Amino acid sequence: MNFNSEKTRELKNKAQQIKLFITDVDGVLTDGKIILGSEGLEFKAFHVHDGQGIKLAQEVGIEVAIITGRESEAVSCRAAELGISELYQGVSDKVEVFEQLLADYNLSSAEVSYIGDDLGDLALLKRVGLALTVSNGVSAIKEVADYTTTKPGGAGAVREAIQLILALQEL
Repeated sequence: MNFNSEKTRELKNKAQQIKLFITDVDGVLTDGKIILGSEGLEFKAFHVHDGQGIKLAQEVGIEVAIITGRESEAVSCRAAELGISELYQGVSDKVEVFEQLLADYNLSSAEVSYIGDDLGDLALLKRVGLALTVSNGVSAIKEVADYTTTKPGGAGAVREAIQLILALQEL
């Protein structure tokens, strides 16, 4: 990354303010596939690099939250493994949850980053200080994102995004 470009300076200014990192699940923490077993059980595959990235953020004091439109026991288990207490599943209005998180943590929208991949993430991406998407996100999301990862969802994109924030915060 060229650290002298105007776009990079703007990205750095936004990243330096981040105190809360919010992620979507399907298509971001996973590759977007939903695997249903014969008993109706839902299975998801999570990338270990993303978990390590979340731990890195937590270690430097960045809060992490998950907001997702679906409900899955697999997501509850993964959030618990990673020590994420701010887990919101089955959410139809992500902006409403975002507003509550702002109030709970006494943050401004400029202090929040969100990574999403699909149209259900668009309204929230337009509200946060640092809008991120994955390389396989839909084009409408890429148009509003401040940064698009080189990695696709479910393949370390969340870690890439967090490492970018930490590098720009010089942590």
